[in-house]
Amino acid sequence: MATWSGIRHKLETEYLALSLRGHIQYFATTYSKSPDHEGRASIRYNGKEIIKGNYWNQYVMAHLFPKDDTYERRMHESFPFVDNTALKLGVFDQRCFYQAFEEFDNQIIDKSLVSDNLIVRIFAILDRRIGKRRLISMKDFMEEEPPVFQEFYAIRIHHEGLPFFMPQLES
Repeated sequence: MATWSGIRHKLETEYLALSLRGHIQYFATTYSKSPDHEGRASIRYNGKEIIKGNYWNQYVMAHLFPKDDTYERRMHESFPFVDNTALKLGVFDQRCFYQAFEEFDNQIIDKSLVSDNLIVRIFAILDRRIGKRRLISMKDFMEEEPPVFQEFYAIRIHHEGLPFFMPQLES
């Protein structure tokens, strides 16, 4: 696996759409002085963290749900399971970013756009290989997408100068 600085460089320079450069920043860190070397990750837009998560949120959530709860089972069976709920609760960490990047970096953009991993899909919607025509064609399906994906879509649409569509975003 590549280093985080290498991954970040690829995400922010090789893959990120030109219109978003300087606006989107990817962040991941491992706390080396922590006994278990856990860390956190986020995607920032103009300095504001749009999604953020860390290992400890995962740990706390796993202990709040009853042992037979479907979400906890699914999280442990397919860790790192990253969906809208995981992003909203922040129950993902830097390892989820590394694995999402690995998937994203090793497949075509069309596969990344339909990935089960929402972080991979976010990487894809911010990717330079998705052009204006493709963004416009995605408009009709945006209501079916999770709110966090809609938010990144709206950011991309705005910076591409396509003002005709802005989804309702959660506060």
